[in-house]
Amino acid sequence: MEAAAYHSLRDLQDRHWWFVGRRAIVARLIRTFARLPEKPRILEAGCGYGGNLAMLAQFGDIDAFELDDDARAYASLRAPRQVAPGLLPDRIGFEGERFDLIAMLDVLEHVEDDRGALVALRQRLGVDGSILITVPALPWLWSAHDAIHHHHRRYTRAGLDRLLRQAGYAPASIGYFNGLLFPLAMAQRLAARLTRAAGKPDTMPGPWLNRLLGGVFRLERHLVGRIGLPIGLSLYAVARPARQ
Repeated sequence: MEAAAYHSLRDLQDRHWWFVGRRAIVARLIRTFARLPEKPRILEAGCGYGGNLAMLAQFGDIDAFELDDDARAYASLRAPRQVAPGLLPDRIGFEGERFDLIAMLDVLEHVEDDRGALVALRQRLGVDGSILITVPALPWLWSAHDAIHHHHRRYTRAGLDRLLRQAGYAPASIGYFNGLLFPLAMAQRLAARLTRAAGKPDTMPGPWLNRLLGGVFRLERHLVGRIGLPIGLSLYAVARPARQ
């Protein structure tokens, strides 16, 4: 990811409507689909600057790994323990350890070998553990935003399902989110294509717009996993190791 785009995540992750809304949706998905024991162990794969750690820590004992040195140091200040260095798929660490939940939130699209990454993480899941993934959806929505964030791909629902099965998982639920704002996002991307605007790092909207967009996005936490959205800018998946 380009440095300016990555640093914008650090500056926006606590207040920007998209990050706040995604955390609300992820928390609902965990409550709905993750079969957590009484004292679960949780791993965040590629935690970035640590914006999700406090939310995940509500559900259990949290560990995390991150490749970028600056992000790892910043995230460690927000975590109950030091964030470990790690690179997907083959330098994750945590060998021999088993987790009840692994969260991989908008990370898989950055990994060239996405299947290898999922296989490596499956080896760190308990028998009844769950992996929760979010990724950008719909390849035809590819834009300059994907380019500056160094995405390798956007996913289709069927493609994500197939990838998980090839990596040895049994999907429990897969669906779209960030769908209520889809028409607005489409209009914005169409305008950018027509004007050939270059991709720019994300910025914080004005307070009233941030509250409005955040309120609409957070409404989806009542829909995901219950009433499937027909389309959305993002996909989620919750999956478990397939029985042999």
